[in-house]
Amino acid sequence: MIAYSEVSAFTSTPGQGNRAGVVLDASALSEAEMRELAAFLGAPETVFVTRMSVTHTGHSAVQVRYFTPTQEVEFCGHATLALGLMLAQAGHWRGGALELETLAGCVPLQLLSEAGVPHQVWMRQQRHEIRPVPTSLRAELAEALGIDARMIHRGLPLAAASTGLWSVFVPLLDPVVLDALEPDLERIAMLSGALDVGSVYAYAPMGVNRFAARDFAPALGIPEDPVTGSAGGALMALLAHGGRLPVRAGRACGVIYQGHALGTPGEVEVEVEMRGDTVVAVHVGGCAVLEREGVWKREGR
Repeated sequence: MIAYSEVSAFTSTPGQGNRAGVVLDASALSEAEMRELAAFLGAPETVFVTRMSVTHTGHSAVQVRYFTPTQEVEFCGHATLALGLMLAQAGHWRGGALELETLAGCVPLQLLSEAGVPHQVWMRQQRHEIRPVPTSLRAELAEALGIDARMIHRGLPLAAASTGLWSVFVPLLDPVVLDALEPDLERIAMLSGALDVGSVYAYAPMGVNRFAARDFAPALGIPEDPVTGSAGGALMALLAHGGRLPVRAGRACGVIYQGHALGTPGEVEVEVEMRGDTVVAVHVGGCAVLEREGVWKREGR
């Protein structure tokens, strides 16, 4: 029997945000069993702890793997947030230095508590990378999202970016256009494959450093991801690098609101460290809440 938890990330309200499966002890599971359990839970992503250890520096290290219902991915922001909460609640993490060993690289975590109760988890994401998107694909991306190309915002960047998982970021004029999208998931999956990204992430400005977003990832088996931490960090870094966010004392901060279209609103907080126009580090944080716990019976055991 394998114990698991279902946690809603980027919210403190049960039933909102983005649901993640969390398995704190997956050391005995094969890759096939992880895939099976992830499909059974049906959450956008499930994170499996395959090893816990203490490094030579005294830091706690947790080795993890992430699976969607259909495949393994290198990194997932909201599942990382959910894992941090469960590690804290289970007594495996009391707020000291903690590093996740992921397929995308090492991800340091920070725990914020209020009156001794875990309140927020922050993660330092992987190195920010950007790839240009051919202008010839602008109209195709618009059509795949169900809009006219004139609804794309010309003053904000349209590009592929990553802090662990690649997405194409498509800026729209305003949240009204965003809410009215009628995506063609088959075309989005095709474009995602052509551009070698995991999702098409549409976003729209709500203020100087506030944005609304929707993330479509049919190529990963996720028609629409409710709230996406990895893409949220990559977006804010993309905007900061392009001079579209105010930078004070070497830091650009912002909030992304996502999930409203699915009835599961959540908030992604991002802080980008800058040196000139160079992104030095990307930090993503938010709240999480435990929804339910259960056990999964392994086949033939």
